[in-house]
Amino acid sequence: MKRVVVKVGSAVLTDNDEIALNRMMALVNFLAELRKTNEVILVSSGAVAAGYTALELDRSVIQNKQALASIGQPILMNKYSKKFAIHGIITAQVLVTSANFNKEDDIKRVKNTIDTLLCNGVIPIINENDATSTLELVVGDNDQLSAYVTKHTGSDMLIILSDIDAYYDDDPRKNPDAKVLKVVNSINQEDLEKEATPHGVFATGGILTKLKAADYLLKHNLDMVLSSGYDLSDIKDFMLHDKHTGGTLFTKVNS
Repeated sequence: MKRVVVKVGSAVLTDNDEIALNRMMALVNFLAELRKTNEVILVSSGAVAAGYTALELDRSVIQNKQALASIGQPILMNKYSKKFAIHGIITAQVLVTSANFNKEDDIKRVKNTIDTLLCNGVIPIINENDATSTLELVVGDNDQLSAYVTKHTGSDMLIILSDIDAYYDDDPRKNPDAKVLKVVNSINQEDLEKEATPHGVFATGGILTKLKAADYLLKHNLDMVLSSGYDLSDIKDFMLHDKHTGGTLFTKVNS
């Protein structure tokens, strides 16, 4: 049985300053199906957005975003818990920081916790501890965080579900003829140095942070899939039906 990390971004989980409950339910349904043949770890953004539904603070102030994350994390977990419960699945919250993956003792403790949860049929839901760490809030590091989680939990693959449905040979917002790169074996340094272009008021990443995550995993011979979080049909085809109809697979293995 493979171990798969699924990361979902704020742009997918929010709509008009609200939690996008229908998208969340679609995600939960997909993960429940995926879990039948894989161990599943979820890395979820959305705490700031969830907090904003309860208290409308100015999101341009970093302290306010940290406060919103603190308010929103239990709100987000409660919504996940109720939706997974429909499938009879227990969830657990695991808060980490990127610094945890720089210390061998911390890495071991995080892996032991996640191993224990998965062995008991629980889905770990991981997020950056935004109340004490600002990195994810500033640069969209949940993409990088999910790559660290993938490597250090002994996972086989990272799936990023985003408002960006694939990696293109050009910016599809500017070039209508831009083509999807279905399989990518390496990433040019030039592409890794471009300016981040996040979408949406709660999003802090963009394609750049996803390419950095993919590059990190490729260097460790691990796969990553970038696919739409709005329409899950491509990732369902890929993971459940072994059909690559859309999205981008980053892999060292030539297909």
